[in-house]
Amino acid sequence: MELIVASSSVDTGIGCWDLVSGAEQLRYRSCASPPHGLVSVSKRFLASSQLRESPSSSSAPIFFWSSEKPQVQVRSFPAEPIGPLISDSDGSYIIGGGTSGAIFIWEVASGKLLNKLIAHYRSVTCLTLSEDESLLISGSEDGNVRVWPLLMIFDDAMKESGHGLCNSIVISSSEDRTCKVWSLSLGRLLRSITFPSIIDAVAMDPGEHIFYAGCRDGKIYIATLNAEWNHTGNYGKFIIDSLSDNGKAITCLAFSMDGVTLVSGSEDGIIRVWNTRNGQMTRFLKHAKAPISNILIIRQPTKISQVSLSRKQEKLLMAQPLDKYIDSREDEVESKVVKIFQHNSNDSDKNCYCAAHVLSSQLKELQQNASSGAAQMELERLRGQCQRSVQMAQQWKNLYKALQTTVVKELLSGVNAGSS
Repeated sequence: MELIVASSSVDTGIGCWDLVSGAEQLRYRSCASPPHGLVSVSKRFLASSQLRESPSSSSAPIFFWSSEKPQVQVRSFPAEPIGPLISDSDGSYIIGGGTSGAIFIWEVASGKLLNKLIAHYRSVTCLTLSEDESLLISGSEDGNVRVWPLLMIFDDAMKESGHGLCNSIVISSSEDRTCKVWSLSLGRLLRSITFPSIIDAVAMDPGEHIFYAGCRDGKIYIATLNAEWNHTGNYGKFIIDSLSDNGKAITCLAFSMDGVTLVSGSEDGIIRVWNTRNGQMTRFLKHAKAPISNILIIRQPTKISQVSLSRKQEKLLMAQPLDKYIDSREDEVESKVVKIFQHNSNDSDKNCYCAAHVLSSQLKELQQNASSGAAQMELERLRGQCQRSVQMAQQWKNLYKALQTTVVKELLSGVNAGSS
């Protein structure tokens, strides 16, 4: 079952509804999140950056909620207010964009601040990862879009390199009413599309043939990525149609995993569900009398109560408070990422990652509560999973080198052809 999760810029909590039936599931308390400030971390818990209580406040917290409890479970206070917040699919890292233009990268299992990038000279407004999660893309009020290879982010010798390789496109929007389509592999602008109104939300069709732009005039415009539209059309070049329910400004968009259902949030506090095949609105949900700032569509998490876990094990599945500064903890143990068994699911895509000291704590508890033979078997299994994770990392490195070699050859061929 898929769930719609929505938050507001006003403290109205986080609403959660069944995508199909529209039945409300749970409302998480105490949340006033900025745009792009809500994320589901590996389907285990929700995290959200918070707006400052007043413009003079020097910081604002990040809150974490368990999927089963409405109360805030963990509170963190980073060095500066965080706007956009994202996580990788495994829930290993949380990445946040600050008001100073810096990007912070934390390890979820330990809360350790792994890196701080001086990325922009004004507030970071949006963050996303490429589909293969090899690249981090950031947008800012300074008008720049930057691309960061994650392998380089953790390598001090290559930290200053702000470019990478990925056979994908990225779409940026601006208050000048344009959306720009970029090639990540070439670092080149492919197309610029001018819309009738300012765009505040963009969602790519899963087939990557069209994208949807939510605008302040209350309409969702549909733009093509492959062919030009007739200049005499109603909306202009590349814009082929629109979705509208005469509502207020569109603030956020999200696609369902079925590739057909599109969900929009707006300034009137209404969540609308659209069938993109026929362009009809199929359902609307009332969140609150406040603008919707974020919408997520996630699979319903497996309830922890359905499996046998101790309180210590439940705590290990939750995030730790995030550090303010790099190496801010005293007596910090070395933190390496290794793969561990997910207690509440047999699905391979629900595996999670934990820090080395968290894994050590789990092994210690296992040895205390089980026989020595069982503990040894579990230890060997965990070692095998760790080894497979290292092998997978090496495969990604080899793939990255091969892609780099291919692109360099293509670029050199283009230069030689141009000079001849």
